[in-house]
Amino acid sequence: MMASIALILLMASGILLITPIQPVKAATTIQEGGSVQLPAGVTPDLRLPTKAFLSFRPSPIGIGQTVIVNMWITPPLHASRYFSGYKVTITKPDGTTDVKTMDSFRADTTAWFEYQVEQLGTYKLKFDFLGGYYPAGLYAGYTGTRQPGESLRDVVYTNFTQSCYYEPSSTDEQELIVQQNTVASWPGSPLPTDYWTRPIAFENREWWTIAGNNPWRGPGGGPVWDELYPDTNPCWSSNYAFTPWVQGPNTSHIVWKRMGALGGIIGGDVQGGFSLMTGGGNPSIVFDGMAYQTVTKPSNGLAQSVWQCYDIRNGKIIWEQTGVSAASYIEYDTGYAEVPGAESAIDKLSTSLVYIGNGILTKYNAFTGAVTANVSISPLSTGTYYMNGFALTVQDLGAPAGANRYRLINWTTMGTATNFTQRIYGNTTYASSSLPSLIDWNVGLGATLGSVTPAATQVATGTIITGYNLYTGAVIWNITVDGAAQYSGACAVADHGKVTFLERGNGYFLAYDLYSGKLAWKSEVMVYPWGAPSFGAYAIQSAYGMFFRDSYDGVYAFNWTNGKIVWRYTAPTNPYETPYTDEAGGQTVSSFNAGGIIADGKMYVQNTEHSATSPVTRGWQLHCINITTGEGIWKIDAAGSSFVADGYLSDSAYDGYQYVFGKGLSATTITAPDIVTPQGTGVVIRGTVLDQSPAQPNTPCVSKDSMTIQMEYLHKQMPIDGLYHNETISGVPVTLTAIDSNNKVYDLGSVTTDGYYGTFSMAWTPPAEGTYKIIATFAGDDSYGSSGAATAIVVSAAPATPTPVVTAAPINAATPTDLMTYIVGVGIAIIIAIAIVGILILRKH
Repeated sequence: MMASIALILLMASGILLITPIQPVKAATTIQEGGSVQLPAGVTPDLRLPTKAFLSFRPSPIGIGQTVIVNMWITPPLHASRYFSGYKVTITKPDGTTDVKTMDSFRADTTAWFEYQVEQLGTYKLKFDFLGGYYPAGLYAGYTGTRQPGESLRDVVYTNFTQSCYYEPSSTDEQELIVQQNTVASWPGSPLPTDYWTRPIAFENREWWTIAGNNPWRGPGGGPVWDELYPDTNPCWSSNYAFTPWVQGPNTSHIVWKRMGALGGIIGGDVQGGFSLMTGGGNPSIVFDGMAYQTVTKPSNGLAQSVWQCYDIRNGKIIWEQTGVSAASYIEYDTGYAEVPGAESAIDKLSTSLVYIGNGILTKYNAFTGAVTANVSISPLSTGTYYMNGFALTVQDLGAPAGANRYRLINWTTMGTATNFTQRIYGNTTYASSSLPSLIDWNVGLGATLGSVTPAATQVATGTIITGYNLYTGAVIWNITVDGAAQYSGACAVADHGKVTFLERGNGYFLAYDLYSGKLAWKSEVMVYPWGAPSFGAYAIQSAYGMFFRDSYDGVYAFNWTNGKIVWRYTAPTNPYETPYTDEAGGQTVSSFNAGGIIADGKMYVQNTEHSATSPVTRGWQLHCINITTGEGIWKIDAAGSSFVADGYLSDSAYDGYQYVFGKGLSATTITAPDIVTPQGTGVVIRGTVLDQSPAQPNTPCVSKDSMTIQMEYLHKQMPIDGLYHNETISGVPVTLTAIDSNNKVYDLGSVTTDGYYGTFSMAWTPPAEGTYKIIATFAGDDSYGSSGAATAIVVSAAPATPTPVVTAAPINAATPTDLMTYIVGVGIAIIIAIAIVGILILRKH
């Protein structure tokens, strides 16, 4: 990654200040360090017998797979020496041979290579060391100090007063078996889809692609970056706003929040709905899951600036510092090779947080916040941190220096040197007083923009563009574009070998080739009436082969190749809240007047306008947009985003709060009857799935489609059924499973939790007696990590069926017929008696 700048600057020499700085020069070496064959007629002062070793793996191996071959000899060498001409002969199963020759690494005599096997059967490998002779003399050794573009820097010479010959040795032929079946390697670790934390286990090395930090190094990149991400630029600056190697949140789920200032509507005598619109703050760095942010706290009645480190996943404070300048960059010092040509030593890896400014380089321990270096960089005051560990500064030596007035200083933040001159790796005459304002670091070219402003109008009528060689500062072309005044220098960007700027008043971009200054293309025109006049943000973003315009009628994506509009995203709103429309006479939309940030194939951008009213326009939201299609992924009532890392997004909202979006933990519970249940009896299984995020612990987990309504209800005091009372919150799916005592599994199906309470239930009839484990599983989603719970049901045997009881008739009992006759006779007698009594009463009257 040094190739684009550092290698050229390493070769440059010049002066620092008025006094010339002479580059370190290595003394002429008598011996380069590699061994030679023993010359005829030479008798060495010392002869050493050697023993050769050969190792390879795996064996057996599958056809088409790759074997790694290692070799070395004993005794070892001095660090200034290496062996030339190692030879490994590979005899294939068909009898043909391959011969591999190479040099050893210094000191340890080791060497290795990889070899792909292409035939079934037995390969034979043999290592031959042909001997090595070293004449007496000076040999170059190394101190282990880093040098950009080199393994090691300072040369030290060792004087060998005697010659030495290492005698030849060889190994026996060793067999490598190649079979048809593939030999499995480490299975690998797929990227996590569930909730994950730091530190990342060493076995999960594939996760490096999402474990990046923010900001990502500097705006430079070089050939390594081009190969990995040919359509992006690895930077964090106002005119790129892209962070690679990180995940971003896929839903509007709020994990945690904290108050950073007073905000919101002010009532009482301040009539008309005035408001406080201070943001809650955002971190400036996110490294290894830790966020670093400057906040203001009271102390003895005074406000003081406090630099904090906290966990990005939950907001827990790790440490606080006062009286220091907060860091702005992350330094990854990957160490150095133990000997030239050897691989970097992993145990040398170190990281620091870096501050550059006010004539000082300060480095901090990321875990403790302790200052590890505090170095004066005077007479420089600051520098452009253009890549990991390196900064560029243009120094003005004053008019007396003449042609050498400006010097481009390439210097490093790495290492422990306290003398600033020891940090300088390039010091060359520069043709300009500053670096170009717009730089395409991948091609080493830049440009600056100026305005054509006639004295009669004092209004710009055209644009002046000057192209520069980044390495020398030399002007390579200069053009004037009459009739096309730039909207703002903040809306221009250099990338993909071009520089483009937004024309004021007509809604299109012009792009010019950075090599020649020729017009590359004129973009398509944005939509009338609000896009065409170029109303919008003083910002631009560039990533994924596109650049982006945040306009009053939406967000536009333009193709870097031809200037075509790839997509436009709009934010429809209530027709009485703003004057902006997506087209003439069309849908009312909320305006975009701030730059977005790009990560993980998504853009996060908020609604705002140039001079926001108080209170702000209703309906403004934070939007997450698919960077490829321009389709909306989610949106929520929020103000603006800052940094993305580890799947989390920080938002400094107008209401004085900092909101952090991302995936949180969940908790699942399950209950069942706690009594023994007879077989054949149904049971009811109940449980909950609740959010455990610090922002809203023990509230229901809800679906992605309901997330914004839920979050705005919990944190923004919005209606639980939506602004227009037409929304219903839905829950999340839960899978229920039963396992009997014989380990037979019963899939009971899935249920969806109640979106308002987080509860679920299911009726089930166990098929047989015994004990059943009942498991509830929530698989997690883009908002929550997975969770589960288990309980038990005990089923007893079904109760016996009751036998009917039959009573025997008594001896001499009346038969049914006799009984009926008796009853009828008694009834007749009663009727006759009543009639007689009635007649007697009538006679008496």
